[in-house]
Amino acid sequence: MGGRKRHTSRDARRRTHGQSFLVRQSVVREFLARAELAPGERVVEFGAGTGALTVPLATTGARVIAVERDPAWARQLRERVRAEGLHDRVEVVRADLRAYALPRSPYRVVSSPPFALTTDLMRRLCDDPDRGPERADLLVQHEVAVKRAAEPPATLQSSAWAPWWTFELGPVVPRQAFRPVPRVDGAWLTVRKREPPVLPTRLAPGFREVLRPAWETGR
Repeated sequence: MGGRKRHTSRDARRRTHGQSFLVRQSVVREFLARAELAPGERVVEFGAGTGALTVPLATTGARVIAVERDPAWARQLRERVRAEGLHDRVEVVRADLRAYALPRSPYRVVSSPPFALTTDLMRRLCDDPDRGPERADLLVQHEVAVKRAAEPPATLQSSAWAPWWTFELGPVVPRQAFRPVPRVDGAWLTVRKREPPVLPTRLAPGFREVLRPAWETGR
């Protein structure tokens, strides 16, 4: 065997879905402390897995919607929620984060999404400020967090979101805090809705295309 590490069927599913889950409890505690949740807040968690973050989220008193697309993990999470006596605080939804219907009432997002789906998730949350969260605390790839939090905005996409959202870079989270261990480190990224917005929210859907000519000519 040459000392090679054996991978479980769960590891295989995680790699298939491009997901690495937090396993370091000190990081989970720091994540929740940074999120500053209040009891009763509605929180959506994308990529919930088997509940490493879901259960601690529920113990803050938040009302958690845990979104997980893998049926085996969703089933395990439902069983864990029942065993922990948290069924009145956690709703497990089996859905792809790219298709999940966002809540119509105010909500927040606290999530460690698959790194490969970070851009898809952020577009869902930020493209339409009227449907987006009041705040999103995300654990994403370090490079992505740095790019999104750059001032002035470093990309066309960040510029298109800037009138309605602010982005704050938090500490680095070493890749060893995840399993399977990804190739890159993570980092905290906090996204907050601007109140009031710089521009009317009705301009948001087409704003990227309004800015595109300036970016294509080198700003």
